[in-house]
Amino acid sequence: MNALLSAAFVLCWSSGFIGAKLGAETAATPTLLMWRFLPLAVLLAAAALVSRTAWRGLTLRGAGRQIAIGALSQSGYLLSVYYAIELGVSSGTTALIDGVQPLVAGALAGPLLRQYVSRRQWLGLWLGLSGVATVTLADAAAAGASVAWWAYLVPFLGMLSLVAATFLESRTREPVAPRVALTIHCATSAVLFSGLALAAGAATPPAGTSFWLATAWLVVLPTFGGYGLYWLILRRSGITEVNTLMFLMAPVTAVWGALMFGEPFGVQTALGLAVGLAAVVVVRRGGGPDRRRRSLEPVRSGADRPAAPRPKAAGPKAARR
Repeated sequence: MNALLSAAFVLCWSSGFIGAKLGAETAATPTLLMWRFLPLAVLLAAAALVSRTAWRGLTLRGAGRQIAIGALSQSGYLLSVYYAIELGVSSGTTALIDGVQPLVAGALAGPLLRQYVSRRQWLGLWLGLSGVATVTLADAAAAGASVAWWAYLVPFLGMLSLVAATFLESRTREPVAPRVALTIHCATSAVLFSGLALAAGAATPPAGTSFWLATAWLVVLPTFGGYGLYWLILRRSGITEVNTLMFLMAPVTAVWGALMFGEPFGVQTALGLAVGLAAVVVVRRGGGPDRRRRSLEPVRSGADRPAAPRPKAAGPKAARR
């Protein structure tokens, strides 16, 4: 079951880079993102009115935290990815920069969440990074002459935004149903992107069907598939394992690009894909049962830690002393 979820997640998340390239050919980034989330937010809000039971128990504090998570993981992350591709950074290079995410998350998971990474898992993380670099190094070097150097910092900021959202979600102690979280996240993105598009004077969608086909692609595959499965796998397996799957995004995106846009796919890409698969295997086998169990335990605050056992009451003989 976990393997099927992981495979579906990799395919759906990688499709977001392809969808961004499709959409960039039809409209500006604010326009595309506004119309990706505005109809989706309305649809999810209507579904929430029908199934109100999932929303019971949601506090204002919990809703505020989910709004922050959505602003970081959806709005901040996607804006950086789309803008980078609009600036000329290729989808494969954007996926490469996102591939640094597992190393950043792994370095921070120990001190922040006490989800420590074993030596073998660190080996897998570095192996995965080398595989991602192998796939997209040639592409990044070729595009570097025509793209401003600072454009490559844009997806890096998006990667940090997604890492921040991941840690914020992992420290959340108030359980929220996945469909409730998805509704809040999409509504947050719809508001932010609509405001951005209106401010830029780019709220009117193009008249062609290509724009709406790209929008439908982005709603179905990356949002419901990739984004939903990201949080599901995070809750089931922990930060290290879900982020290790990010190593496969650049090679798989390269395959998609070759099939849909005729981009080159050679020995270097195939080698990087094989190394990325090996990295996932190493990380998944690198944590023992105790480490895996510990990575799934929530971090407890002082308020919800179990109380220390009370000392036994003194007996009559001790009381007379």
